[in-house]
Formats: sequence, C-alpha cells, structure tokens
Amino acid sequence: MHANWPAWLRSLLYIHIFFGASAFLCAPIALATRKGGRNHRTWGKIYFWSMFGVAASALVLSFALPVWFLAMVSVFSFYAAYSAYRILYLKALPKGARPAGYDWVAAVVTFIASALLCIMGFIQPRLMGVGVVSVAGFQVSIVSIVFGMIGMRLGYGSLHQFLRPPQEKLFWWFEHMKGMIGSYIAAMTAFSAVNLSRWFGAAWWVWLWPTIVGVPAIAFWSAYYKRKFAARRSPAAV
Repeated sequence: MHANWPAWLRSLLYIHIFFGASAFLCAPIALATRKGGRNHRTWGKIYFWSMFGVAASALVLSFALPVWFLAMVSVFSFYAAYSAYRILYLKALPKGARPAGYDWVAAVVTFIASALLCIMGFIQPRLMGVGVVSVAGFQVSIVSIVFGMIGMRLGYGSLHQFLRPPQEKLFWWFEHMKGMIGSYIAAMTAFSAVNLSRWFGAAWWVWLWPTIVGVPAIAFWSAYYKRKFAARRSPAAV
C-alpha cells in the first residue's frame, strides 16, 4: 500500500486481506471435519466464497495498479477452488451428465490465462516481477512458468473430463479434495509471499515452497485413499 493510493483502493486491499485471512483459517477446519458432514460443508462453503472474494478483489487490484502477474495468478488459483466446488454437481459425468456452459468457459479462460502466464515468464520476466533467475544466460520468471504450467494442467484436466468422462465412480471425491487443497496451496503461497518477502525479497522459493511441499503431499494422499477404497471393494475385504 502506498500513501498516494485513493481511499477506494485502500478499502479494496483491506477487503482482499479480509477474504484471504478467512480462507487461510477456514480451510484447515474444513479439512479436519468429517467429509460430507454438515460442518465440513459449512466451512467448505465459507472457504469457497472467501476464495472468490480473494480472486475478485485481486483482479480489480491487478488492473488498477496494474500488476499483470497478479491478474493471471488470481484466475488459476480461484479455478482450483471453483472446479473442486463444481465437481460436486458433476458426479454423474460417467453416466452421461453434461457440464454447464460456464464450466466450459471457466476451464478455457483458465487455460488461456495460465498459458499467457507461462509465456510471459519466458519473454517478459521483469514484467512479471517475481522469481527471476538466469538459465543458460537467459532471464526467466521461474515462478510465472511453474504457476502457468499448473494452471494449464488444471484447465486441461477439466476439459479432458468434459470431453472424455471418467469411469471411476469416486472420481469426483478425489477431484474435489485435490482442487480444494490445491487452492489452499495458492492461499499459503500468497501468505508466504507477503510475509517472507519482507526479509528475503522476491526470491523464487518464497513463492514456490508451498507448491514444492504441497504437490507431492496431494499425490501421496490420493494414492493412499485409492488403495483404501480399492481394499474396501475387493472380495478379500468382503
């Protein structure tokens, strides 16, 4: 925040911080409660709408300042929560259900915005402003590239499911949890960047450590529950 910011911009930043703090605190509660239970649904909805508030305020801030990196990151970080929320209404994809038009639009916009984020990391790293490193004599924004690739994977994953519906009955359970945890990694990233950058500047690891820790954790968690559900369905378990 700068001293010459108008009142509305200051107020918007406070709103952004409020929603960010709400999401940061609500997610662990939702994850800790019984999945599918009333408390889980309640805290999950609070978290989802908090992430919506974070993304909406971030978009306005990014265009007002302007900070293009923030604009593109806010799209894919919210899409992780959005796709996780929407998949609960698309459980019947294996039975022929069809996504709504806005599901297609959200996935396409996320893919395009993330592709731009990745490309800008290569051709305009200084404009992105974070995680700029030298690779083989060329400067790139490693943070923009990594986030862009993650965002493209999210958008492509949804589009692939829409075009070729999964056959696994509990696919939605895994997609919901991976999306929500992924969006929380984004919230953790924002928290880390705002606070740790005061001491370490715009170092790439300040932005990427939640992803480095979180992505393998999601993979391990998914593998664990796939084995657990498979054991329940096996004849030996019966």
